[in-house]
Amino acid sequence: MFRNPARLRAAFCAAVITLLLLPGTARAEKLTVLLDWFVNPDHGPLIVAEQRGFFAEAGLEVEMIEPADPNDPPRLVAAKKAEIAISYQPQLHIQVGAGLPLARFATLVATPLSTLLVLDESPVKTIADLKGRKVGFSVGGFEDAVLKAMLKPHGLSLSDIELINVNFSLSPALMSGQVDAVIGAYRNFELNQLEIEGRKGRAFYVEEEGVPAYDELIAVAHRDRLHDPALVGFVTAMERGVQYLVNHPEESWKLFVSYKPDLDDELNRRAWRDTLPRFALRPAALDRGRYEVFGRFLEEQGVVEKLPPSADYAVELAR
Repeated sequence: MFRNPARLRAAFCAAVITLLLLPGTARAEKLTVLLDWFVNPDHGPLIVAEQRGFFAEAGLEVEMIEPADPNDPPRLVAAKKAEIAISYQPQLHIQVGAGLPLARFATLVATPLSTLLVLDESPVKTIADLKGRKVGFSVGGFEDAVLKAMLKPHGLSLSDIELINVNFSLSPALMSGQVDAVIGAYRNFELNQLEIEGRKGRAFYVEEEGVPAYDELIAVAHRDRLHDPALVGFVTAMERGVQYLVNHPEESWKLFVSYKPDLDDELNRRAWRDTLPRFALRPAALDRGRYEVFGRFLEEQGVVEKLPPSADYAVELAR
């Protein structure tokens, strides 16, 4: 028993220092990750990495936040209000073109998900059949540029159709007959949603209809943070998450729904199945040529005026 207060304080300090030096007792670094939307199967590798403890093993305490407005996450990261945003490659080009100091450092979903979608019983059998018809959209700027590119090979322009903003109610607008087609419908969600409702959809895939391929979901950070070792840890854990997911899809599904029980429904179950082959198996890897081709496409479509060199906003972290 210590009777000397000074010796007691010294012993206490020594014990604390020893504890801090023990393996696994270092304080985890906090990272705020702003998602692009509510949690869904597109975020599978992140949820698996969290539930399997891969982030914790990388020395990270990751908080994933669902945004009230899906346009906010990149802006908040650009303002240094959060460390990471899950966003979209097309939006990254647009935001960088507008002067936001953002950079892609990882890929989550490595293929486009967006489609031009019609009902299977629709008289629209080819894109050329859209002449004089109504097309619903949710996000102006990029989606109408995509639609413009898809129409051109079929001898049509945007003036040949009527664009209607359906405010993210893509499937309901299509099923109700409000529109004849919708642009921006996800092949892993809206197609399944229609089928669950007893309707069948037919998709025209953007990358097969004149639009360069791109990464659907990416992780972006402020350019000032690109040398932060925490980002390397984040990507490493994310890669472990996707490896576990593709090796153990059923176990990963259970981890996913355990994160939020209300995720366990038929739509998410089907979307999970259809999203599996689209995850980036090497999240850190960057196809710079792909970014340059897509950037030129957006310039040609008038979506952005002039982009900086792709190396300024798309990087592959050294590990």
